[in-house]
Amino acid sequence: MHVLFLSFVVLTATATDAERADTSAPKRVLICTGEDHPGHVWKLTAPALKDLVAEDRRMAVEVNEDLAFLRSPKLHEYDVVVMHFRNLNPQVPGREGYENLQRFVSEGGGLVLVHAACAAFREFSDDFVKLAGRTWDFKSSKHGKVVEFGVEIVDHEHPITKELHSFKTVDELYYDLGGETPISVLATARFDGEDHPIAFVLTCGKGRVFHSPLGHDVEALSAAAKLFRRGTAWAAGLSP
Repeated sequence: MHVLFLSFVVLTATATDAERADTSAPKRVLICTGEDHPGHVWKLTAPALKDLVAEDRRMAVEVNEDLAFLRSPKLHEYDVVVMHFRNLNPQVPGREGYENLQRFVSEGGGLVLVHAACAAFREFSDDFVKLAGRTWDFKSSKHGKVVEFGVEIVDHEHPITKELHSFKTVDELYYDLGGETPISVLATARFDGEDHPIAFVLTCGKGRVFHSPLGHDVEALSAAAKLFRRGTAWAAGLSP
């Protein structure tokens, strides 16, 4: 009787722990968008990005089309900020917005950079490269037309890519990005016989950063959906 009673207690406690984990508040993810190069249809790709990330029910995803929000103290209420923009106006979000984002990450917030986000904050490029790992060098970085190419997973041990396989995509291949900030490369793409980082991670203070220049359009985002979803979960401190 005593043995049965103890077993019942253990099972009950375990079930309670599982229920507590299932009902824990989801991580809050903010997709910042609203301005980009004219060739990037952010009004279509932003909602597509929201949907593919939100397939992980542990994350609650919102979209904000006002880049001035990066200046707000409310930014720190989120767990992850997804940069889905290239600010063409250097006044918005401006130095205040950039420094607020930098503080958000250094204090433990997650950051995800998608496609042309590598060309954001051109006016603060020397600082931004420390946050982004690699950035668009307006003198040497390049991309060709939207074409099919392979994305090769090169790190099979990192939580983001551990269960992923190499895949084909139809996208813009960004190459020769600038910067010497230490990064861990998760995936590469080949152009002209050379492999270029196409997905990588780094840390900035206490924060985790996932960066991939993939995602030119909805089709390209769909091809890389698992990569972006798992990268966002990792940036949020979740197990992908």
